[in-house]
Amino acid sequence: MRLRQLCLLAVLTLGAMAQAEEASNSGSATPLSLSPHSQVTELQQRLKESEGLREELSKQLQSAQATRESAQLSRLRQENQRLAQQLKETQDGALTRWLTEQQQWFVTGAGVALIALLCGIFASGGHRRRRQWLN
Repeated sequence: MRLRQLCLLAVLTLGAMAQAEEASNSGSATPLSLSPHSQVTELQQRLKESEGLREELSKQLQSAQATRESAQLSRLRQENQRLAQQLKETQDGALTRWLTEQQQWFVTGAGVALIALLCGIFASGGHRRRRQWLN
């Protein structure tokens, strides 16, 4: 058990030394001589900058979503209007065809009745005569 702890400590120490050596070589890392107060101040400043950037990105995301949603909403409204117009045209067309068909049947029936009346008038000969079978 102790051997594991020693190995872990050795690995962590080597890693920290390698990291410190890399930091001193790169020059972009913060120097170790900064006081804890100045480090806290710097971290607070970076936190404020990060929060400001996060808020800005959040606003951009919301505006992009609003734009996308408004475009989708306008497309849906246009499609809804188109479908409503198509439904209205279909209903009007069906009503017009039904009325035309109904009127057509009425005219056909009136024509048949008129022809039957004319045939009856011409078949009787147009004058009154006595019935022969009554004598």
